[in-house]
Amino acid sequence: MMFRIFAVAATAMIIAMAVGRIARAESPDLIVKESAVDFSTTVQRLQAEIEKRGAKIVATVDHASGAKANGLEMRPTTVIIFGNPMLGTPLMESLQTAGLDLPLRVLIWEDAGNNVRIGYWPPSQITDAHGIEGRQDVTDKMTAALNAITDTAGAP
Repeated sequence: MMFRIFAVAATAMIIAMAVGRIARAESPDLIVKESAVDFSTTVQRLQAEIEKRGAKIVATVDHASGAKANGLEMRPTTVIIFGNPMLGTPLMESLQTAGLDLPLRVLIWEDAGNNVRIGYWPPSQITDAHGIEGRQDVTDKMTAALNAITDTAGAP
């Protein structure tokens, strides 16, 4: 009987975790902006703006190139991973698991209608997901930086 209760509880937990991941991917919290310039210009501007603001680009993931190298086709899709330890470290000092969501990421992609999009999760999701309190000043700075960086990257 005890095993059956444990099995049901474990199954419910696995389902809840899976649904949570799906809900996050479809979340209205995802910030998406349309770029007024082409894909490569958007990527170049985003990278330049990140560096101009003193953050460091940790990685650039070109999903389309990865797909092509494996005989697959994908519209242009790139993730820029970047951060500033002066902002990210205080969140990880509050709770080190925040490192799972840091450094920040911005996705640039060309959709089926050939529109270039810029998307990212709001930094408040990091503090919410990890139960970090008292760091609103940090998430406010991250939010302002992400808004400015992405607005500049997609400007006409």
